[in-house]
Amino acid sequence: MKKHLLLPTLCLVSMAMGAFITKSIENQNLTVEIIKNAEKIMGLEFTPAEADSMLVELTDTRKNFEDIRKVELKNEVAPALLFNPLPVGFEFEKGNSNFKASVLTSVSLPKDKNDLAFYSVRQLAELIRTKKISSVELTKFFLERLKKYDTQLQCVITLTEDLALIQATKADAEIASGKYRGLLHGIPYGAKDLLAKKGYKTTWGSVPYKSQVLDYDAVVVERLEKAGAVLCAKLTLGELAWGDVWFGGMTKNPWNLKRGSSGSSAGSASAVSAGLLPFAIGSETLGSIVSPSSECGDTGLRPTFGRVPRTGAMALSWSMDKLGPICRTVEDCAIVFNNIYGKDGKDLTVMDAPFQFDGTKKDLKGIKIGYLKNDFEGKYPNKKQDSLTLVMMKKLGAELIPMELPSLPSNDISFLLTVEGAAAFDDLTRSGKDDLMVRQIKNAWPNAFRAARFVPAVEYIQANRHRSLLIQDFHKKLGKIDVYLSPAFASKNLTMTNLTGHPCVVLPNGFRPEGRPTSITFMGKLFGEGKLLQVAKIYQDATDFHLKHPKL
Repeated sequence: MKKHLLLPTLCLVSMAMGAFITKSIENQNLTVEIIKNAEKIMGLEFTPAEADSMLVELTDTRKNFEDIRKVELKNEVAPALLFNPLPVGFEFEKGNSNFKASVLTSVSLPKDKNDLAFYSVRQLAELIRTKKISSVELTKFFLERLKKYDTQLQCVITLTEDLALIQATKADAEIASGKYRGLLHGIPYGAKDLLAKKGYKTTWGSVPYKSQVLDYDAVVVERLEKAGAVLCAKLTLGELAWGDVWFGGMTKNPWNLKRGSSGSSAGSASAVSAGLLPFAIGSETLGSIVSPSSECGDTGLRPTFGRVPRTGAMALSWSMDKLGPICRTVEDCAIVFNNIYGKDGKDLTVMDAPFQFDGTKKDLKGIKIGYLKNDFEGKYPNKKQDSLTLVMMKKLGAELIPMELPSLPSNDISFLLTVEGAAAFDDLTRSGKDDLMVRQIKNAWPNAFRAARFVPAVEYIQANRHRSLLIQDFHKKLGKIDVYLSPAFASKNLTMTNLTGHPCVVLPNGFRPEGRPTSITFMGKLFGEGKLLQVAKIYQDATDFHLKHPKL
């Protein structure tokens, strides 16, 4: 098959020459043979005459590559192309934002202080508001747990103890003077170490960056500080947001210390599950909140793409990265999300949309809930727990509507992530410093970034066009459905909805025979976090799986 395409060859020819990208090829002349070799990678064919005709333009373009590489591009610089997940015909919810927390009649300090480790944010907030415990006391309590159990879990990169005590002291003084900021005031938390905090290392979990100090705060960190939250630790992530292996080792699952916690929000999920912190911030590009939350039995919220500013966070994929909370309960996720979403004027992908959450709602009346029928009916390890989830939803009044995902090939276009990642870490690859990273297997970033250099620009654009079709088809599939249920990691759901930008809540729904938790996924419409969280909370309130904890 012969196709007259130029850009694919432009992107591949420098690699097809047989020289490593980290070596200079300025003086090596392009030949027809080099172009013919590059064609084989692309699955295209040109005649020798066509290849010869391209030589001058390809040589000029390679010179363009060399010139632009001389200009430093820091990870924080986004491309002048913004992903928009909105399908044609999409409408935001009407009305203003409105947040209503659940009502607690009374919260008391436990007889055994260690039980505080597993209180929810909502419960701890009430203790602080009513001055039954101070932020300093609570902060010291969690700092001690971080120090004690990190030796087992390897979930902390940097303990921000001095900062935490300063912030906690400030919170106590403000509360004493009547300046109560809200439900996060005085509450300790941790941040995945791809979020910048001025004055502290931001290592991205990776050897080449383990001494990196950024001179600014991530917007999410700024917003939590404004809410009065207390930063206790920068938590582990798999190197450059892949897996649970970082430069200090493997972050462990508190339910089984022989297992990793999964990733890449490895430390966030592990620390919250083990009761080392009430909540933590994670990030997801392709499963990095969902997977560790599932593995560790946490409740995690992956917001809609374009909901939470990523300013000050490590960029991996500009069109897929999302920041969200990992907590003990659905309501805790709602509380944290309520303080971090919305425009910041710097991350231009963030859109204005209302967040309407009512934590007092007790029934599912008027909410249309779907479920992935074929996936739930298939044979898979956690079928029993998931079947009982559907039974519980019906008991709670849900009319479950069978549905299926679009048939478009989402897995085939998931290379968008590695291409954008290769661009985000272009200098790492070209400098050869990727050799310093811990994981050097085929299924790891160094190899993935190198291989992504072979993806033609035309194919990257074509994949994004297929993505547009996927977004539109997904919009039609959801129709009038507000929320739908999916088994954890069912068929194409995780990949597809990360590409379309849809939000989800993952929460525990049972236990395996060996004692590790299982999870269920609640999916929402774009910018539909309010209804999504309300539905998930009603289910969680009717169960007790989230109230059981690992024993270290």
